[in-house]
Amino acid sequence: MSNTGGKKPRLVAEKRTRPAKKKPAPKRAKKPARARKPRPPRRGGILGFFLALLRWIWRVIWGITWRVGFVIAMIIGLATGYVYTTLPEATALLDGRSKGSVTLMDREGDVFAWRGDQFGGAVTADTVSRHLRNAVVATEDKRFYRHFGISPRGVASAIRINLREGRGPLSGHGGSTITQQTAKLLCLGVEYDKEQWKSERDYVQDCRRTTILRKAKEAIFALAMETKYSKDQILSIYLNRAYFGGGAYGAEAASERFFGKSSSAVDASEGAMLAGVLTAPTRLAPTNSLKRSQERAATVLRLMYDQGYLTSAELREAQANPAVLSEAAQAQAGGYFADWVMDAGPDFFTRDTTEDVILRTTLDQRIQRAAEEAMDYIFENKVREGSEAQAAIVVMSADGAVRAMVGGRETKVSGAFNRATQAKRQTGSSFKPFVYATALELGHSPNDTVVDDRFCMTIPGSGEWCPSNYDRRFHGRVTLTQALQHSYNIPAVKVSESVGRDLVRKVASDFGIESDLADGPALALGASESTLLEMTGAFAGILNGGSSVTPYGLIDLRLLGEDEPLMGTTGGIGERVINEKAARELIFMMNKVVTSGTGRRAALPDREAAGKTGTTQAARDAWFLGFTADYVAGVWMGYDDNTPLTGVTGGGLPAEIWRETMVRVHEGVPATPLPMAKVAPPKQAQPEPQPQRQPRRQPQRQRDRPIENILRQLLGID
Repeated sequence: MSNTGGKKPRLVAEKRTRPAKKKPAPKRAKKPARARKPRPPRRGGILGFFLALLRWIWRVIWGITWRVGFVIAMIIGLATGYVYTTLPEATALLDGRSKGSVTLMDREGDVFAWRGDQFGGAVTADTVSRHLRNAVVATEDKRFYRHFGISPRGVASAIRINLREGRGPLSGHGGSTITQQTAKLLCLGVEYDKEQWKSERDYVQDCRRTTILRKAKEAIFALAMETKYSKDQILSIYLNRAYFGGGAYGAEAASERFFGKSSSAVDASEGAMLAGVLTAPTRLAPTNSLKRSQERAATVLRLMYDQGYLTSAELREAQANPAVLSEAAQAQAGGYFADWVMDAGPDFFTRDTTEDVILRTTLDQRIQRAAEEAMDYIFENKVREGSEAQAAIVVMSADGAVRAMVGGRETKVSGAFNRATQAKRQTGSSFKPFVYATALELGHSPNDTVVDDRFCMTIPGSGEWCPSNYDRRFHGRVTLTQALQHSYNIPAVKVSESVGRDLVRKVASDFGIESDLADGPALALGASESTLLEMTGAFAGILNGGSSVTPYGLIDLRLLGEDEPLMGTTGGIGERVINEKAARELIFMMNKVVTSGTGRRAALPDREAAGKTGTTQAARDAWFLGFTADYVAGVWMGYDDNTPLTGVTGGGLPAEIWRETMVRVHEGVPATPLPMAKVAPPKQAQPEPQPQRQPRRQPQRQRDRPIENILRQLLGID
């Protein structure tokens, strides 16, 4: 290897670029270190153990609670959703009655009574008076428009009040919202099933039960309703279904029932009264106690003012003019009459009707008031205080149209025992006109005579029977007119036996006395039983000229909203029983009873009247029945338990009740003469009383000649 001969080159590193010097990064400001909270020193010992245990228990409880709550919420949600799907449209829930109503109108077309579940028609929260709507909300649920169907605050408050008053938590105040009350009115969607329930009463009672489980169901139903319906729809259902007392279901029926006006026209005081009734419909209904209802309404008015529904001026106006009943509601007219018409009509259109029915009747409210006033007047002024004696009155026209009926001393009642139609009592001497009607029909005259002396009969199986007169005296030969005029017993029995009991029984039955009539000779003395209505109808047959009468109260029956009646009059004048001449002569004889006989206390001051008294054995029953040319009236008096009356005969208090009734009935009615015959008095003077003799047994030859026997007995010839 050769050498260049020069110096060796210096070893030099390759030229490289030197990296620029890095500038130092700016120093960040150091954040102040956070002050750490000092950890509490771990507690040791028993206290620390229990605290840890409590924390663990709390975490377990909380974990279970929210999970259970979530499950419950899911169940409630699902249940609410299910109920939601079962709810119909709101309009289908307005009328909840299973039965219909009956409205009774008098002969002039005015309403005087209601029966059954009244429903005046569907209303809404918008169509009723604002005062009624506000009163219901203020009274029943002041948070109605703010809650979601249930009010926990209201429930808690109710439980607190119940416990404070010593009741169970669910007894008494319920704290229910209007929505919950509506759910209860709907029976939580359970419809009435005849096969499941013994009666509708049991069904309703079950719907009103209050248990924890039922409250839970009620809450779910309320939530579903709040989801399905608007607030006004819920309130509308409530206003239509709620019971307001007096047989009225719904605001419209109650308003018509109590005030005679639509629910859209009620003022503040009337709205407050209707809302106040909801708390206790039976006790607070104004038809039961107007004073209690007005006191409750005053409380409701103050609630309405406190909640801003009334101004101070409106409050003062309402307080100064409390609500009062309409004239029809206040009168409570014809309760006994209404009950009788309902019982007499077909069940499917009266007591058990599922339709709303209108009954037009024969009642005359003016005459009804006259009868009630007469009854009250006599018992207040003529009957001793503390007496439990009862009385009944019936007034009718000659064709049997009943114009008034009072079935007892308490005149403003309904559903009570009706002594005019339900009590069968012995008729006493009030039966005697039918004995003489039979004789007159056979051709005898009011001036024919009969001997009033000792008279005995042998009754098979009973022995000898000897009737006696009320005054225990004999009066010799008397005319038929005198015998009826003074109500002699012996002549009545003699005439009955002479014309034949069977004929007397037939005449009385044909005149309308349908009760079983006695078979023995005591038939002539009223031993048979009858009702006051039957007897008054029979006397109407005498007045109308001798034709039978079927008392009636129904003119026609139609469904609400229909013009054509479904049925008409069920009574009236029937077949002739005695001829007109005999009827006119009998009226003449009965007129003498009033003018100068046992019925003088019944005489009227301005017109002719005819009638007959009646007093039964031991004075257990006292009657007076009679008529003018325009009206027939009957009065009965006695005790319900058959206790004898003290000092009362048919010519006493019953005659006075009859007179007071007829004086009032005929106010403003022109006087009309009775349709009676003009019978001249007998020409011969009356002989002295005949000696007492026991009648001899008639030979067979005489018994075979009945016409001659009748004449002999009437003339007192042996």
